[in-house]
Amino acid sequence: MAATMNTVESYKQSKGGDGLRIREDLPQFVHKGWESLTKADRELLKWVGIFFRNPTPGKFMMRIRMPNGFATGEQLRTIADLSRRLGNCLLDITTRQQMELRGFTLESVPAIWEKLRGVNLHTLQTGIDNVRNINGCPLAGLTPNELLDASPIVFDLDRVLVGPQGNPEFTNLPRKFNIIITGCTGNCTHSESQDIALVPARKGDRIGFNMLVGGKMGSGGFTIAAPLGVFLEPGQAVEATRELVLIYRDHGPREARSKCRLSFLIDEWGLPRLRSELESRLKRELEPAGEDARLSGHSDHLGISFQKQPGLAAVGLCIPTGRLEPDQMEDLAHLADHYGNGEIRLTTAQNAILPNVPQEKLGALMKEPLLQAFSPKPSPFLRGLVACTGTDFCNLAQIETKKLGVELSKSLEQRLGTKDNPLTMHWSGCPAGCGNHQAADIGFRGTRINVGGKIVDAVAIYTCGRTGPNAVAGQQVLDAVPCDDKLVDVVANLVAGLRSGSQKKPDALAGTKTEAAPAEMVSMPTLSVDGRSLENNLDAPRGAQRSLSPARNF
Repeated sequence: MAATMNTVESYKQSKGGDGLRIREDLPQFVHKGWESLTKADRELLKWVGIFFRNPTPGKFMMRIRMPNGFATGEQLRTIADLSRRLGNCLLDITTRQQMELRGFTLESVPAIWEKLRGVNLHTLQTGIDNVRNINGCPLAGLTPNELLDASPIVFDLDRVLVGPQGNPEFTNLPRKFNIIITGCTGNCTHSESQDIALVPARKGDRIGFNMLVGGKMGSGGFTIAAPLGVFLEPGQAVEATRELVLIYRDHGPREARSKCRLSFLIDEWGLPRLRSELESRLKRELEPAGEDARLSGHSDHLGISFQKQPGLAAVGLCIPTGRLEPDQMEDLAHLADHYGNGEIRLTTAQNAILPNVPQEKLGALMKEPLLQAFSPKPSPFLRGLVACTGTDFCNLAQIETKKLGVELSKSLEQRLGTKDNPLTMHWSGCPAGCGNHQAADIGFRGTRINVGGKIVDAVAIYTCGRTGPNAVAGQQVLDAVPCDDKLVDVVANLVAGLRSGSQKKPDALAGTKTEAAPAEMVSMPTLSVDGRSLENNLDAPRGAQRSLSPARNF
């Protein structure tokens, strides 16, 4: 180990393998100032949710743990107040259903933590080599389209792995670890990109989960999680998931950081050995997988969805790229209190849902000013828009993403109209893939290229990606398209091809090498996709059972 130990492993060793111990050093960091932080200090602070940002020296980001994306109006008001008083008045919903607070100083950390604890929130183990925020269906317990409510399992597992004070048993993983546990049949989460995903399944007359393992987005691209061939009853889910995390902790590779994910341990071991090791730790045989209960479509839970609770509805609001200002977050909290029961649910598509709204209040809610900015009926180009942080605040990003993503979506709306089926468009500022660019109809990965002796922002473009029972990694079809006024021409051409249905796969463009000149790119061949039309779920009849986006059978 010593001969091949990567740098982050040496940082962890300096704390006895427990990055949470960096909390002990925080008072001296505050006393000496942020300039005194070493590279090791900056990395280890991520164990407690504090992120040094190169683009904003001295101003930090804090990631707040919110299992399953469940929040309350009181919590959002607290976060908004902290952003206004101690941050930079910009807040982001992430693709892991949590909030990021930006622009605060080290001196303000103790006060922020105290305020967050007062509303049952914390920031522990939200970065680096930990189990990240555990995801699930944002309408768990409410949607008719679920086999079972998996949210109690998400919270039970979070208490085991993290708890309110952090858990050193799980702070020395080889790298980050992503988990989804969902009972929703509508594929509202990206289960196939997770290290572990429990997805709804039937076994005879029993309901539970099938287990998928080894998915990832970064570290070499989208690897689709493989079925482990295991069926778990709900009462078995926490223990089995916990033990699989420990297997990864004890046996996962720890050399090159780019090859330390669970996927690479599976490459080395194979699935049969992984399953055998899990059975050994559980001291019992595991049942073969059940029947996957998921549908082929994808639900984004936007618009009005009628809950299984009689007379109640959930209203999904599109928050473009997940970015809000404190006033907007307070308005969202007010709507949750006034029209619902004070709950807000955050989604992996960076949106927010107001649940438990009495149906007789829907008309008044639709007239609220906030819904002009955060529409329940967005254009087909904003509806599926997702973007990572980008160069505004991220150390790794190559390009700005959020503003560019919104501008492109609005340009496409002006050019192509708003009547056709929505397409998902995901932006990642770098190969780490935080925007899930290979899980979208059209994905963008930021890069930099030389055009006429000048270095400019550009994107590699991917098409035809999706998650769900028939997951496919998006294929790169263009290497380097400059982010200039010709980008809309390129993407409009792609959209036309995806909607035309003229061919099943983007084979005509696969492996295409492009030059920097935009004029050459505009004349490329078109792509196609099969699909079915999307009903307007905003006008769904009373008692409607589901709101699914088009099935993408590429």
